[in-house]
Amino acid sequence: MNQQYLHQMIDEMRQVHIQEGSPSANLRIDRLERAKKLLLENRDQFLAAISADFGHRNAFQGLAADILTSVALLDDAKQQLSEWMKSEVVNNPFEGMKTEIQYQPLGVVGIISPWNFPLNLAFGPLAGVFAAGNRAVIKPSELTPKTSELLAQLVPQYFNANELRVVTGDADIGAAFSALAFDHLIFTGSTNVGKHVMRAAAENLVPVTLELGGKSPVVLTEHFDLKTAVERILTVKTFNAGQICISPDYVMMPEVFNSAFIEHAQNFMKEIYDAHFFANDDFTSIISEKHFARLQHLLDDAKAKGATLVTLGQEPQISDQTTRKIVPTLVFDVSDDMLIMQEEIFGPLLPIRNIHSVDEGIDYINAHPRPLAAYYFDNRADQQQYFAEKTISGGLVINDVMTHVSIDTLPFGGVGASGMGAYHGIHGFRRFSHAKAVVIQSKNGESNQRLRAPYAEKFAATQAMLNQS
Repeated sequence: MNQQYLHQMIDEMRQVHIQEGSPSANLRIDRLERAKKLLLENRDQFLAAISADFGHRNAFQGLAADILTSVALLDDAKQQLSEWMKSEVVNNPFEGMKTEIQYQPLGVVGIISPWNFPLNLAFGPLAGVFAAGNRAVIKPSELTPKTSELLAQLVPQYFNANELRVVTGDADIGAAFSALAFDHLIFTGSTNVGKHVMRAAAENLVPVTLELGGKSPVVLTEHFDLKTAVERILTVKTFNAGQICISPDYVMMPEVFNSAFIEHAQNFMKEIYDAHFFANDDFTSIISEKHFARLQHLLDDAKAKGATLVTLGQEPQISDQTTRKIVPTLVFDVSDDMLIMQEEIFGPLLPIRNIHSVDEGIDYINAHPRPLAAYYFDNRADQQQYFAEKTISGGLVINDVMTHVSIDTLPFGGVGASGMGAYHGIHGFRRFSHAKAVVIQSKNGESNQRLRAPYAEKFAATQAMLNQS
């Protein structure tokens, strides 16, 4: 698949889009329904492929996070579409004039999806893309080859080639894909790769939505039950073995919490995983040898620089190369010169940074790149608002983690280094639409007449009006 083929593919899809015009609500709903059927009718094949790509991932995680979450977004778009498509009437200063905003399809949208949730992060954006009346091309990750190939085989069974296509291939194909003249491009992945994608898209002035990552912080206070907080944090930190862009990346809390935090964490891991991970069917493998080695290096670097590691399992070692599994591990006594406090972790490792006050935690967050999500545990309403006002993040969840991503009515997106643009629900519909200003002039055309010469009297009258204001 060369560059010429990719360009020709986009040109063909765009020409068909122009010829056929904006699709009806019925056709948009039909596309959303076919996307849903594709997922549900082939879910067992998808779940097996995802698990094989990871080395092991429990089928429930794939069902919950990839299949059902995608179906929920597709269903929501179907149910709300008629309301979303309505023109928005706005006020105007001239009597008899009609002014409105019409939401028009952009055309052909590219979707570059990552490996950690290979269906969710392809079909989630696709819900908004289809609802807005666009056509799409998906470039799934080369790190999940079985899932990507299955998707490429199935899509032509549900869609014609000018509605939806799948392009598979390695990083070179991905780079070529990001340089295509799409009408919009959405990329989900790392901040570093996101910079390359944005640079390539800029050559064609392609607008981009970047869903990146970063280090999502957790701040714990004494005004929330510590045991509950630990359980909620570790539920997400161990789901998919922490390979989630909005997984808690580090915790900031008073040093007096340390012992109790460890005790609660160990008890909770024993409760839900029996504190055994390598042979545990519920615990996910790290996606590849490269990422496994990277996580091991983060631990080795932290330990060499003075960190204290507390594993939450009964295994004699932290990691097992055969299964590519890593025991959930707390990392205390961290410092900013450690790689684990510089890089997005994307694994079951949780650094703990001790702070003396919430303000110290806020200052630390604000001194670093803006995260995709922030998490704050405190039952006091005034302090919740204080934290919300003093920090900037893509999303904020109070007294829990990751909850916001499953609520379709909320925008999901980053800010600064964690991305730009948001989707889900109506936010996705509008993200992948052009908000066109439409004006129908009044019968008398007052706004046109006021610009006609001669200007002397009009200038004097305008000056007098300004002097009176």
